[in-house]
Amino acid sequence: MPIMIDQTAPESTAARPQPKGWIKAIHAYVPGKSAGPDGKPLIKLSANENPLGTSAQAVAARAGVASAALYPDPDSKELRAALAALHGLDPSCVVMGTGSDELLHIAAQAYAGVGDEVLYVRYGFSVYPIAAQRCGATPVEAPDVDYGTDVDALLAAVTPRTRVVFLANPNNPTGSYIGRTELARLHAGLRPDVLLVVDQAYAEYVAAEDEDGALDLARTAANVLVTRTFSKIYGLAGERIGWATGPAEVVDMLNRIRGPFNVSLTGQAMGLAAVLDQDFVQASAAHNRAERARFVAALEALGNHELRPLPSQANFVLIEFAGVLSAEQAYLGLMDAGYITRWLPGQGLPQCLRITIGTAAQMDEIAAALRQMAEAAR
Repeated sequence: MPIMIDQTAPESTAARPQPKGWIKAIHAYVPGKSAGPDGKPLIKLSANENPLGTSAQAVAARAGVASAALYPDPDSKELRAALAALHGLDPSCVVMGTGSDELLHIAAQAYAGVGDEVLYVRYGFSVYPIAAQRCGATPVEAPDVDYGTDVDALLAAVTPRTRVVFLANPNNPTGSYIGRTELARLHAGLRPDVLLVVDQAYAEYVAAEDEDGALDLARTAANVLVTRTFSKIYGLAGERIGWATGPAEVVDMLNRIRGPFNVSLTGQAMGLAAVLDQDFVQASAAHNRAERARFVAALEALGNHELRPLPSQANFVLIEFAGVLSAEQAYLGLMDAGYITRWLPGQGLPQCLRITIGTAAQMDEIAAALRQMAEAAR
């Protein structure tokens, strides 16, 4: 005899699949917008993409990709070899990811869990607390110093439960940076069983003489992982390619849990061509240095310290609004002028706008619009 089920009875919560509490606590990552509230497309300076686009050689490589019916090389061997040759690394100590985001997540997953802590600086990349919560660990913020990394505060926040320390250098969204001496001091102050993950998404924008030594640490230390991405200076954000390097044991752990075919056929082909076209990388870095300096100078010329551009080593500038004109007003005013930037109340920075360095004409228009709004607000 069939069992009759009362379809009108309320369904018990216990009868449904229940997510883990630490997953329910996650606030999903919010990407930079590309349109206004009305859906109107705007010039996008909210996601730190390369205003020069993509290397022509990388674009050409896409045309030569084999049939999409084939799986890509699961180990991205040619791309890893090219990265290793460029940076003086052992190819076996390079691991590829679906963007550096995948690598940040699986680094936390491999080395932290329930009862552990993952540490990062206040105003660090918003993926870090998500990566911690995703594996059941507790995210811990260390105090900043003027929006930047305070090594002493990070070390003071380490507890016996700390398993991973994330450091974005240069930092997103603030643009702040610590040099070789401070990074070495941070590493030396950590226990050997704490994994230091140096997120270098913007490293190629840093002048060679200011290099922080993270890759050297990754070659020699047993507890340092460096992550990088093709989404910024290489202009391949849409292909989702990231990579990391560190000691063989750490790389082996990441290889065990990364996606098995995590970089597509086109991603591998375009990434390889992009690595081989360092002229494009250098041109992008030079453009960024020049336009960032011009933009900062234009804001500083306003005087009265109402708009304070924070020092940046990345391809964006974080502006603190300390006068009558608020960051929200400037954000809305720039949308009226045709630009979408990044207002950051969700990251505890309602007084700030992060603006990607675009073309020369775009930065001139934004500086003029901000000047006009600041003067009108006085």
